[in-house]
This record gives sequence, structure tokens and C-alpha cells, in this order.
Amino acid sequence: MKIVVLDGYALNPGDIDWAPLQEIGECEIYDRTSFTDKKEILKRIGDARIVLTNKTPIDEEIINSAPNIEYIGVLATGYNVIDIAAANKAGITVTNIPTYGTEAVTQFTFALLLEITSQVGLHDRLVHDGKWSSNPDFSFFAKPLTELQGKVLGLVGFGRIAQKVAEIGHAFGMNVIFYNHRPKKVKQDWQKQVSLDTLLKNSDVVSLHVPQTPDTTEMINDSSLKKMKDSAILLNTARGGLINEKDVADALNNGQIAAAAVDVAQCEPLNADSPLLDADNCYITPHIAWAPQETRARLLGIAVDNLTEFLAGRKKNVVDK
Repeated sequence: MKIVVLDGYALNPGDIDWAPLQEIGECEIYDRTSFTDKKEILKRIGDARIVLTNKTPIDEEIINSAPNIEYIGVLATGYNVIDIAAANKAGITVTNIPTYGTEAVTQFTFALLLEITSQVGLHDRLVHDGKWSSNPDFSFFAKPLTELQGKVLGLVGFGRIAQKVAEIGHAFGMNVIFYNHRPKKVKQDWQKQVSLDTLLKNSDVVSLHVPQTPDTTEMINDSSLKKMKDSAILLNTARGGLINEKDVADALNNGQIAAAAVDVAQCEPLNADSPLLDADNCYITPHIAWAPQETRARLLGIAVDNLTEFLAGRKKNVVDK
């Protein structure tokens, strides 16, 4: 059985063992495959029955031109790179990896928040530049520092990651509120469900934890930003398309909100002319919340398990719509 991995480098730049996958069948593993050159994609798929992809798209044209495909495993949670309807029509099973990164993304959400509120990176650079050694005072701070105790943490979405973020926020002494498009039963009395408008108006920190759908695309825009406090911090570790980058940049530059930190962008890699790059108090990381070695190893393990279950005639993490 031939297995093709179209873009394995992001998942495994060399610090994870592909052996569990290679034990299943003959593997052809490519570091990268063009996102736009369909001839290259089809050539690499060849006569493979099993195709694994992270961000390389597999659309209806590719599906119809590669009749041997029986299974497409998405090496990520999001599966918008696959034409699910075309795959269903062709009898192809599609799976994803839904729950591998809860701890890592939660950790990174707070890494971004703590960078904004405690300014560790800035002060480390200043110390190494000699600013402390030459300072007349025993302590100095070049930017205001913020305590999280008592602040309102507003979570947009309340799935696994948001619930974990809520726990950590509560441990910091934050007041946790959340909005979810479907009402959720709360497990703790300190978790309060509110409308989106109420969340935007009352939160000191707004953290996004929803998938990108037609309803959530650019949900953070000029209108929603105007509802937020001018001291508010915006965090996005979910999907880049949840925010209108120009509107967020304008809000930062105009003092409409205090700061933003994003690990995702509307276009990835980030466009060189993205307005966020020149925005005031905007912190940007290159989609790495998911990337600890332990997290990526877990992802690969789930991908192998998904495939093993498929080959045994069972369904696991199957995406069918």
C-alpha cells in the first residue's frame, strides 16, 4: 500500500520518528508541495491509496484525477483544504486531528498575554543593551506593566481550548466570561455565559477560540472593535480570518484598543504588506501555538491511529461535511 505525505516538514522537521507510519505501508514523504501547482500535486499523489496533507489543498479536480485515493488524512484540525463534498462523492474517507493541541495552545495563549502584560522580552533586551547597568535606580520599567488579578477574561467560543484557558485565567484571579453560538452548560459557578456584545464591552482581554466559518469570518472588525474598551487586549490563536487585519491595525494605531497578539494571519505565510506589521502594540508569531515537539508527536500518533482504524474498517475522527 502506497502512502504519500504531501507536506510533512511543518509537522516533522526532523525531530519526530516517521516509523509508525512507515510500518503501515510504503511511504513517500515530501517536505513541501506547491499549494497552487495541481500538476505537481497529482504527480506526487500518483497511484497512492492513502494521502496525508496539512495545508496542501486537495480539491474536486485533484480528487477526480486521482482515482486510486481511498483515504485523505488531514494533519491538522482544520480541514478546509479538502473538498469534502467531492471526497464523499468519490467514496473517499477524510479524517482530521481534532484534539491534539489543547494544552499547547492554552499555554501559548498565556505566553502572548503575559508578554503584553509583563513585557519580559522588551526588558530582557534593554538589560542586555546595558540600560539596567547604567540606570540610577535599582528597578526601571520602560512600558506600563499590568496585573491580571481582577481583570475580565472574555472567551469567544467555549470548546476544549477555551475551557482550558478559562481554568488558567481563573487561577490568575481573572473573572471569566464567555460567548458561544450555542448555549453551554457551565461546570463552575465562576464561568459566566454572556452575549457577544456584552463580552466585547466588558472584557479586559478578548481571546478568540472559534473555527472560521462564514459566520465568524472577520467577526472582529471596525464595528466590534468600537464596542471594546480602549484598554482591551485582543488575542487570536485560532484562525487568522476571524479578524479584519486592517481594522485591527487601525484600532491599535488610533488607541481604540490597547494591544493585540496574533499567532495566525489571514494569509499564511503573513503578507509582507500586512497592516499588522506596522501597527502599534501588535505582537505577531508565525502560527506556532501548535508546534511543541510533544504536541506534534501526539498529532502524528493520532494520524497513525486514524489510518489504522480506517484500514481495520472502523471510523475515527472522520469528517463528512
